[in-house]
Amino acid sequence: MPLPVTLSALDLGALLCSRICHDIISPVGAINNGLELLEEGGADEDAMALIKSSARNASARLQFARIAFGAAGSAGVQIDTGDAQHVATEYFKNEKPELTWEGARVLLPKNKVKLLLNLLLISNAAIPRGGSLAVRLENSDTNPR
Repeated sequence: MPLPVTLSALDLGALLCSRICHDIISPVGAINNGLELLEEGGADEDAMALIKSSARNASARLQFARIAFGAAGSAGVQIDTGDAQHVATEYFKNEKPELTWEGARVLLPKNKVKLLLNLLLISNAAIPRGGSLAVRLENSDTNPR
């Protein structure tokens, strides 16, 4: 029988940091490339478009990570699902799968929202060639599922 996987808090923190760095290195590198184009004096409009797009991408990834992995306040805090929808929608603008989100905007316990966002990351990795991901919040007033 296989042994359960154990992970120290330090190792988990290192893995989360690696994930965040992995997610933002590409857009930050593209910003750097755009700045190099500007320095060379060519294609100013294209360079600025690349910088703007890449900065938005990096910002979306960091905002998503802040809610999905961050402390998001003290224990027992609730998170607005509208905020979660916004960061997820912005994050998935730069991913292959198409995300749809249905449901009323409500406050849910932060651990449930964080779990949902992490499930979206896992689902995204499971369909690397693209597809559709759907979030549907049902019975959020009485019994969120």
